[in-house]
Amino acid sequence: MTHLLIFLLIFAGVFGCALLGMYARTRLPHHHLDEDSASSIKLAAGLIATIAALVLGLLISSAKTSYDAVNGDLQRNAVNILRLDRALAQYGPEAQPLRETLKRSYTNWVDLLASGDRARIAQLDSPQILSHISDFQRRVTALKPATAAEQQLKDRALDISDEVFTARWLALMQKNGTIPMTLLLVLAAWLCVIFGTFGLFAPHNHTVLFFFLVCALSASGAIYVILEMDTPLTGVVRVSVAPMREAISQMNQ
Repeated sequence: MTHLLIFLLIFAGVFGCALLGMYARTRLPHHHLDEDSASSIKLAAGLIATIAALVLGLLISSAKTSYDAVNGDLQRNAVNILRLDRALAQYGPEAQPLRETLKRSYTNWVDLLASGDRARIAQLDSPQILSHISDFQRRVTALKPATAAEQQLKDRALDISDEVFTARWLALMQKNGTIPMTLLLVLAAWLCVIFGTFGLFAPHNHTVLFFFLVCALSASGAIYVILEMDTPLTGVVRVSVAPMREAISQMNQ
């Protein structure tokens, strides 16, 4: 289910509950909506609204944390790729084929990541990609340093390659999001109750309907943004690959 579809379903449910509440206002007996009943209903709705606001704030914070974590991992990955390329360059001509392989593989990886397509991003942890990673590390391990300096550069290259691929895995672990769908369904249900209560005590006119529409769009839009930030590799709100493109342009120089 796409994020846009979830947004539309939540918007339709929330706004529909507001309309349902306005309709119920015209059908319920008067004593169900007297001052005492209204106070009790508003207190109960206020409690749900408070809980919903807290959960919504926590979800926004969690999604922003996930987004920043992936963004930071990819930026560190770009820096480490350049460090790895420089270490291999200092090793000498023997490591030149490794540098070319590294640039080619990294370019393909960034192209898949920049596509924003779930099917293509799913290929990033395919067996073929994994075999390329293992093969690259085996080739680095197979280098035969002739001096202590070359041995040090080889060890540094192995350490940096581990950091590169670790950051890669950390970023890919976030591709499916971390927010439970059950929690979103419960939050949507709370919003429906809140808007239904709003409609129950609102007069029936176009101004009220307009603002109910705006508020429903805002509430469902907030959930949409949360879902987008929670999956920072795909969708409308996704991390920038500009630092990685910049790293590619500086490799093999």
